[in-house]
Amino acid sequence: MKRTVEVVLTVIGAVVYAFGALFGGLFRMMDSNPEFMDEAMRQDPQLEGTQEEVNAAFELLGSLGTFLIVVSIIAIIAGIIACILYKGDNKPKIASIIVLVIGVISTLITFGLGIFAGIFYVIAGIMGLVRKPKPEVNMEQY
Repeated sequence: MKRTVEVVLTVIGAVVYAFGALFGGLFRMMDSNPEFMDEAMRQDPQLEGTQEEVNAAFELLGSLGTFLIVVSIIAIIAGIIACILYKGDNKPKIASIIVLVIGVISTLITFGLGIFAGIFYVIAGIMGLVRKPKPEVNMEQY
């Protein structure tokens, strides 16, 4: 049985996770950019005198970026492994369980930031578990 739909959904999910990693990288860049912090202080006059709070917020943003990068890379690697298992219909049940679990866990631990990619993974996982091969009809019996 061909598993083209599951492979396509898994690849789309991995691409969306790659965008998540890209945004995580942008968050990391904002954390380490002092010019960006100075510009943020100049833009809002109410932030005057709260340099430590702004620094803490940017450190939190950088930590969130690192977390997004790590989760996205793990999800992409799991998606690649699942695609390899789907190809040739080797072990579709294992691949389906992998993408289903990764899709749910990554959505939960990122507090919903990975929901779009997680949806693709969950749909691919459910389809892989539910689809059954068509029974072959033996014409010699008739």
